[in-house]
Amino acid sequence: MSFYETWILPRFMNLMMGNKFTTEERKKCLSEVKGTVLEVGFGSGRNLPWYPPGVLRVVAVDPSRESAKLAKKRIAAANFPVEYVPLRGEEISAPDHSFDCVVSTFTLCTIPDPIAALEQMRRVLKPGGKLFLAEHGLSPDPKVQRWQHRLNKLQNAVFGGCNANRDIRKLVGQAGFSFDQVDQYYMQGGPKFATYLTRGVASASA
Repeated sequence: MSFYETWILPRFMNLMMGNKFTTEERKKCLSEVKGTVLEVGFGSGRNLPWYPPGVLRVVAVDPSRESAKLAKKRIAAANFPVEYVPLRGEEISAPDHSFDCVVSTFTLCTIPDPIAALEQMRRVLKPGGKLFLAEHGLSPDPKVQRWQHRLNKLQNAVFGGCNANRDIRKLVGQAGFSFDQVDQYYMQGGPKFATYLTRGVASASA
């Protein structure tokens, strides 16, 4: 990894992902999470303050050890144990059916193989377990899509592999999930090409 990706990008993303608009989406996404939780794309721990009282434990997966260092104060302040595991989302090593909930917020845009990561998330969920996600991605508006495709290489370079044009709802379905509930809309606080949000709760398809 480059100097930028290792040292500058984690601090930049820690600031960017703490804005009030993404924070509100985190709160909505996490409001019904409970039990033993796997969080994929933990980053600097921005979700930790917003987990509800029913959460018993969080296993936090993220390949960036530098981002995890930025999470130390949030981990210390959490009301439940947090275990950080330095792995990519495609490489989750937990046993099958070991989590009540899986959380993915602003993560699937960056994971190199999002379907493989989602399949791992499905594998580790207990029967009846839920995937909670909030992810930005491909807009249904053709005009916005054109800008997403045009700017994707720049987005990818500046934001550490982030893609603006992934169809999140389609990816979730391809990985064997069905949405129990889903909302899609433009978040406030940014340009349309970067803010089309899919937020929902999904279960493994029958």
